[in-house]
Amino acid sequence: MHVLIAHNAIIPALEYGGTERMIWWLGKELVKAGHKVSFLVAEGSVCPFAEVLIYNPSVALSLQVPAYIDVAHLSVRPPNDFSKPYVLTIHGNPRSDEVLDLNSVFVSKNHAERHNSEAFVYNGIDFEDYPKPSYSHERRHTHFLGNASWKVKNVKGAIQIAKKAQQQLVVMGGHRINFKMGFRFTPDRHVRFYGMVGGKIKLDLIHRSKALLFPVLWHEPFGIAIIESLYMGCCVLATPYGSLPELIIPEVGFLSDNANDLAEQLKNTEQFDPKICHEYVQDSFSAKQMMQKYLEYYEVVLSGKTINSIAPKALYNYPKYLPFEA
Repeated sequence: MHVLIAHNAIIPALEYGGTERMIWWLGKELVKAGHKVSFLVAEGSVCPFAEVLIYNPSVALSLQVPAYIDVAHLSVRPPNDFSKPYVLTIHGNPRSDEVLDLNSVFVSKNHAERHNSEAFVYNGIDFEDYPKPSYSHERRHTHFLGNASWKVKNVKGAIQIAKKAQQQLVVMGGHRINFKMGFRFTPDRHVRFYGMVGGKIKLDLIHRSKALLFPVLWHEPFGIAIIESLYMGCCVLATPYGSLPELIIPEVGFLSDNANDLAEQLKNTEQFDPKICHEYVQDSFSAKQMMQKYLEYYEVVLSGKTINSIAPKALYNYPKYLPFEA
């Protein structure tokens, strides 16, 4: 099978780039399984294991797909004249009034169910890109990992939790002074900001952390930060929204919409075994598992069927921000 993976961004990811890393790992696993892969991606992209085609935003997508492609894997809805079989991954939360494509695939069970669908594939990570964590070294801080300028990610709540628990917090994905969502200045000295970091710096900070604080204010579709943190031996303390109840089992974390409850758990992270956190991800969220599940959906569309019998659409008009008691 020859798969075209299309995403208008540079690969490999230059900093964090969650979607870019997912498609990179997916392509790599497809090649390992004996399939051919071509990437249709932004200028500046390179890849040692697959053909790279440069996406031109001024040319119709249909005209940029080679004839030799069997199936396309897209991250944006194709035009009506798109003739190749395709799968469309929905990474975020679409507008509540948006009617989605019949070949939409979501990134968690909850994500799919909230859009009247049963089609989902968990994101998976490539373990070769991560060091094996230590289970006995000292972990001195906790961390937040996400785009801190998005209010739904709730870095403010993470700071409150850490302060209540009298714990040092490392913020990856934001700065002490932020103008993107109106002026925000964080004077707390127990918080250190590292901006948008990736690679070894990010992994070292996670590896020295006790826990990921993830008090999101929306229905999280998946949360790659969760899987990365667990893999590195960190428990996860989060709000119970979206996919989080299905991803965070009691052995690896705790869920609450109350900052005091989360702070109490943060004081007692010794109850969570880093080895169990690590092995949980190894067993459940590998890039190989992700690839195998997508192969099943590729076969569906190659057979001439659609993935969903009716077009997915949000079942409810969700509030912009979900509750969080500080």
